[in-house]
Amino acid sequence: MVHTLQNFINGQFVPVMGSDSIEVVNPTNGETVALAPISEQADIAAAMSAAATAFQTWRRTTPRERQSLLLRLADAMEARSAELVEAQHRNTGQVRQMIADEEVAAGADQLRFFAGAARLLEGKSAGEYMDGFTSFVRREPVGVIAQVTPWNYPLLMAVWKIGPALAAGNTVVLKPSDTTPESTLVLADIAKDILPAGVFNVLLGNGATGAAMVEHKIPAMVSITGSVRAGIAVATGAAAGVKRAHLELGGKAPAVVFADADLGKTAQSIAEFSFFNAGQDCTAITRVLVEESAHDELVTALATAAQSLETGNEDESKNYFGPLNNVHHFNAVCKVVENIPEYATVVTGGKRVGDKGFFFEPTVVDGVRQTDDIVQHETFGPVITVQTFRTEEEAVELANDVDFALASSVWTSNHGTAMRVSRDLDFGAVWINTHIMLTAEMPHGGFKQSGYGKDLSMYGVEDYTRIKHVMSALDA
Repeated sequence: MVHTLQNFINGQFVPVMGSDSIEVVNPTNGETVALAPISEQADIAAAMSAAATAFQTWRRTTPRERQSLLLRLADAMEARSAELVEAQHRNTGQVRQMIADEEVAAGADQLRFFAGAARLLEGKSAGEYMDGFTSFVRREPVGVIAQVTPWNYPLLMAVWKIGPALAAGNTVVLKPSDTTPESTLVLADIAKDILPAGVFNVLLGNGATGAAMVEHKIPAMVSITGSVRAGIAVATGAAAGVKRAHLELGGKAPAVVFADADLGKTAQSIAEFSFFNAGQDCTAITRVLVEESAHDELVTALATAAQSLETGNEDESKNYFGPLNNVHHFNAVCKVVENIPEYATVVTGGKRVGDKGFFFEPTVVDGVRQTDDIVQHETFGPVITVQTFRTEEEAVELANDVDFALASSVWTSNHGTAMRVSRDLDFGAVWINTHIMLTAEMPHGGFKQSGYGKDLSMYGVEDYTRIKHVMSALDA
């Protein structure tokens, strides 16, 4: 049954005022599962007004109070895990166990971190930096935050957005991706009995809705996880209103593999980290740079590892990853593989799996060159390329020679090599003999066209605060 979704504003679900809507499609079979109305100016104004009103009270809650509510929200997420999983699976086709483990359980854990972080914000100690005057620093919430989340990890990205913002004392108006809104709406339903009305609001809509949110006069800050194109649009809109922006954008992560690495183990790990979530991850390995003498052995092992990772089975328990998110993205990934240069080789994969849904084989492409589109541009699918290098310096040069700078990894048994290369790689995260592992205590964010600002960690919470200097005369 196809049902029509609603916005969540001021603690309750309300119909969208506009008449236009978007079909939400299950990518495992191409069937429409819901209609997501497109919010218009009146809907946006209502949500922003609710958030602004709630901010006046929420900003004055104590860190202990905010911690308590976020801990309750985390517990409630876990209690309704099955509902969250099914809602998200309808929109993403992701393997259910992956959603349960990597989004619900991980999201609840990260909410608990943010709950604790609410009580640990720091600043300079008070002191007399000028004779006769005492100065101190107040770290305050920014205000209403307009947030936009992507379709690759809908629930987890919602947690990454609202967790630090709410912990710091802000209120939120969040727009999920138009293709994956349902798990965020379940999260809102969970929150309505925990958070005060207006603290967390959800607007449905498309790119135009997100742009209108950014342009609205109320938000003091905008935050997006998405494509570079979308990030540029958000940053441009924010600049027009002199608003702060927090951007977590695309990636083109290299895995730099030296000949002294355990090549069999490395190949299996790279395949798993590359094809996790069908490669729809901005931190996923997309480029394998291997020392020339180890090329043949690694490529053979990579092909074997890729072929061991299944997708498209009716028995979901056998799948390592699910489908690509939507037909437009599926067609785009197909086109990338179809247009590889004639001198490159598809070692394994490269084709659709089955005749329904948007499943695509794990794909390894060898023999590409640094200037090729498949090397320079984000594919965001289960496709990795292989290139060779002769020296450590050449490896770093190839790795850094893209516009993205979010994530990378080094694979070697030599500690000195690992330290030098991790220092020289121009990426926001560098893993050594592993990849894509995230922990709530450590920051996540990139450089260059991968954006700016940090998710997770205390740095992520601080991004949602502003600094005020207060000075008092001692003789007053």
